[in-house]
Amino acid sequence: MTFFIGTFENKVDKKGRVSVPATFRQMLADQPFQGIVIFRSYRADALEAAGMDFMRRLHKSMSSNLDLFSDEHDDLATAILADSHQLSFDGDGRILLPPALIAHAQISDRAAFVGKGDLFQVWNPATLEQKKQEARDRAKAQKLTITLDREGENG
Repeated sequence: MTFFIGTFENKVDKKGRVSVPATFRQMLADQPFQGIVIFRSYRADALEAAGMDFMRRLHKSMSSNLDLFSDEHDDLATAILADSHQLSFDGDGRILLPPALIAHAQISDRAAFVGKGDLFQVWNPATLEQKKQEARDRAKAQKLTITLDREGENG
């Protein structure tokens, strides 16, 4: 099961190649497609990335919860599936980011990889720091908390 955590910053070369963190690649090692699926976030100036297994689950959930010909299904399918790129790892664990994705996330010479559990995001490091501070401030202001399920307990 894939579970992406942590934040890693890597260099982006002039061709747009960047190394995906080794711990993230290890999470994807058992998948038939040796690479990632990546698309522009429609919620932030960042990129969303995952393995093909997550994308299949996402599609299944969309198909199960939304009418196939609804505007909502069409909007999400267009924003996510139609905008997705399958990027293979090269021998050094790098991917080649397409120019449109680099422009969307305003990435130049560095990229930050941010684990989000089932998927991860790719950010411009400066933009990420601002986003992280905003998220911490909102969580603090709302006094957000999580109830942790206890393993082995019923209910």
